[in-house]
Amino acid sequence: MERKNTFNEIAREYDKYRPSYPDQLFTDILEFTAIKEGDSILEIGSGTGLATKGFVDLGFDNVTCIELGQNLAELTREKFKNRPNVNIINSPFETWQSEKSNFDLAISGTAFHFIQPQEVGYRKVFDLLSEEGSIAFFWTVHVPSFDDVSNRIRESYKRYAPQLDDSKNPTIEQIIDERSVLTLKEGLFKELKVKQYICNHTYTANEYISLLNTNSRHRLISDNVRFELFGEIKEAIEEHGGNLIKPQAVVLFHAKKNLK
Repeated sequence: MERKNTFNEIAREYDKYRPSYPDQLFTDILEFTAIKEGDSILEIGSGTGLATKGFVDLGFDNVTCIELGQNLAELTREKFKNRPNVNIINSPFETWQSEKSNFDLAISGTAFHFIQPQEVGYRKVFDLLSEEGSIAFFWTVHVPSFDDVSNRIRESYKRYAPQLDDSKNPTIEQIIDERSVLTLKEGLFKELKVKQYICNHTYTANEYISLLNTNSRHRLISDNVRFELFGEIKEAIEEHGGNLIKPQAVVLFHAKKNLK
């Protein structure tokens, strides 16, 4: 199973345990783009509508959501059933054929990296935008901690799933550099703005295990290994007070369509 397909298995758990995006993110996107209420938004990989809600709550509900997973699409469709302008389309973005090619804004929350190859994805988005259109792609980025409980959890990863040892993760700066290159590649977009949002989330042991169970890389581990790993992580948190404080970053990449 590909990573991008794992979320569809656990749509309701994903919706329950994944943290929402910071309110300031949506305020900044609206300021950067200067779109008006009623302008059209294309969302790529809408999942359970976590990002969709951020725009709808601010009065921007003319949103076309493209979502690969059937269960995810159905859940999001139910969530916005009283918002007739929110249109949920169950389709891979790569093969989706749009009747519209002048969206004012394209957004994607922690999803666009699943569009492969990336160059084709950016080209398709470029073609779907109006002349004044722009993109606002953002990602949730794990920030490693090195306190006692985090170090103990890391030792469990080294035993059961060393490929998930977060001390080997690229830094936020490396992620920003790589994504910036992809965004500006081939000159499709210009005037790139990058902004970070740092926040802390507190989880009980059970909540943190539920959160990990929505992570695509964890879901690709065999069931028996995941059971042992999660057991040790839960034990570590419970023996260190019962709560885990997890720092997290969201990184926004905003750029305008380049008509050259």
